Amino acid sequence: MQPEDTPELRALYKGFEDNHMNPLWTQTGNLMPGHPKPKAQPHVWKWADLLPMAEQSGDLVPVGRGGERRAIGLANPGLAPHAYCTPTLWCAIQYLLPGENAPEHRHSQNAFRFVVEGEGVWTVVNGDPVRMSRGDLLLTPGWAFHGHHNVATEPMAWIDGLDIPFSQQMDVGFFEFGAERVTDNATPNYSRGERLWCHPGLRPLSGLQDTVSSPIGAYRWEHTDRALTEQLLLEDEGQPATVGLGHAAVRYTNPTTGGDVMPTIRCEFHRLRAGTETPLWQEVGSSVFQVFEGSGAVVLGGETRKLEKGDIFVVPSWVGWSLQAETPFDLFRFSDAPIIERLNFMRTMVDGQ
Repeated sequence: MQPEDTPELRALYKGFEDNHMNPLWTQTGNLMPGHPKPKAQPHVWKWADLLPMAEQSGDLVPVGRGGERRAIGLANPGLAPHAYCTPTLWCAIQYLLPGENAPEHRHSQNAFRFVVEGEGVWTVVNGDPVRMSRGDLLLTPGWAFHGHHNVATEPMAWIDGLDIPFSQQMDVGFFEFGAERVTDNATPNYSRGERLWCHPGLRPLSGLQDTVSSPIGAYRWEHTDRALTEQLLLEDEGQPATVGLGHAAVRYTNPTTGGDVMPTIRCEFHRLRAGTETPLWQEVGSSVFQVFEGSGAVVLGGETRKLEKGDIFVVPSWVGWSLQAETPFDLFRFSDAPIIERLNFMRTMVDGQ
């Protein structure tokens, strides 16, 4: 119920305005809706459009101190003018030409890279050279110095994911320049972090202290692929190994805690058999998916959108989504679930239940 419109009430409202105040009773529907009503919109970016523009940027835009990175942020249509994919997550296509060296810097924001195709780039994180190859998830935790260099004869593109929007809205960001070029030009097959930490079920006694972010710099595709393959093989044997019929999935974890790889970002990988359709999910918080291999579709907010290799789509908070696999279908996913869960805002609905 609203009060009667009177000259006295209008004078009161003018006083509110002059003193930078806003009464709750005129805006309850916006501040406290019955369910999440995100400004972010469901959207699909087609790899066939993204990659040519990244290649053109390679011809026109240098990499070096100042611009720092040739990274093109995906701007959600509902969040203009910001280049935000969601209110908490940033996603970009980064492109590096042969012989190029992206200078080192560090920032408070947590970051990762996921490679849908290509090889020949090493990212150097706190002095540790980490090979970047197809299907690999590479971590750059907040405040770690990092740069990239391409030693191959071909350019390479990948996606970057960061918590830039969350960090910017919370006013927690710091930034610092590092070396003009990467501090280690070595190109080892495995980084020092992998050599120390990537042995199943084994933890070095030199690393018994838990860390906020994972000490593993690279989660290799061969391990992800094998884990998903074995889940589906176990399903064939009648064992309860998958999250749904024909749907294998894994979460990348921090080996020191068993939790998420970074405090603000969750990373997962999903594999669907051809012909599989997932239930309709609704979740508080937002997610971004990239198709790694295969073709299919996503139902987003009731609209079916076709997907092919490299395509990226965003699922805003509480927007229903379901995957449909036309062929064997592999997708990488990242989300803000660690933030949502830690603050106890998580709520999930499956097929309306």
